[in-house]
Amino acid sequence: EVQLVESGGGLVQPGGSLRLSCAASGFTFSNYDMSWVRQAPGKGLEWVSSISSRATRTVYVDSVRGRFTISRDNAKNTLYLQMNDLRPEDTALYYCARNWGTGDYRGQGAQVTVSS
Repeated sequence: EVQLVESGGGLVQPGGSLRLSCAASGFTFSNYDMSWVRQAPGKGLEWVSSISSRATRTVYVDSVRGRFTISRDNAKNTLYLQMNDLRPEDTALYYCARNWGTGDYRGQGAQVTVSS
């Protein structure tokens, strides 16, 4: 059974930082591209970033490029999202997803709230 478990969310002030983690199990993590997607209150799913299976390629939505960094540790079956210079518009439920884009499996999400 594919399982993706996000952690590391929380409340942060504008300009602050958070690092999300996603623990993967139930599939061969190193064989899959992985992504982060988010859903803001009252809005649909938005793709944020993707990383190739061997971490040779990373891509970002324009609104987070230069502030967020996606990475992975295939030995630990873990995906990360380092988020710096957070803005109120980054407030959302962040999901780890298997595969490119919005993925075929997603976790339960980690809430990120950016507010003063």
